[in-house]
Amino acid sequence: MGIADRVEVERVETLSDDWYVLKKTTFRYRRNDGTWQRQSRETYDRGNGATILLYDSTRRTVVLTRQFRYPAFVNGHDGLLVETPAGLLDDASPEDRIRAETEEETGFRVGPVSCIFDAFMSPGSVTERLYFFVAPYESKDRVGAGGGQAEEGEDIDLLEPTIDEALAMIDAGTIRDGKTIMLLQYAALHLFARS
Repeated sequence: MGIADRVEVERVETLSDDWYVLKKTTFRYRRNDGTWQRQSRETYDRGNGATILLYDSTRRTVVLTRQFRYPAFVNGHDGLLVETPAGLLDDASPEDRIRAETEEETGFRVGPVSCIFDAFMSPGSVTERLYFFVAPYESKDRVGAGGGQAEEGEDIDLLEPTIDEALAMIDAGTIRDGKTIMLLQYAALHLFARS
């Protein structure tokens, strides 16, 4: 039996449709013991996204970005967030979108990209599925300034630490972004031999 057989949606209300869509759904869920329980949940739908870690195995470097994130700021983070390049799909394929997003944010034009997994980052309230990519890069692949799109409020700095420096930034609390931590840990296990 699939999970769809255990869910009966009764009512969906749109609470907000400004930046993205916030809905409140009332539904019945059939529990493991066979009884039905009425539940209500809010879901925030911002679309699906993709993120990427660029890595240079010869120089042992990775490409990261640094930018202001208002939600982190209002939750007590008084600094810029260090992250892997990422963006929403906006009806593009994950591969096409991450290539464009990487060039917009970092100035690097990437060649072949590898999707290593996808994950729901906050499944208790956010519908987004995030596709995780890795791709090799070289200094010559930088074809633009990067920095993001000013009209979208982006003001992005580029960082190029070694993998060991990036992992130390996690330990020091300098990197606090979940997707970035996941990709750097993947890199430590699969792309670089830790020194």
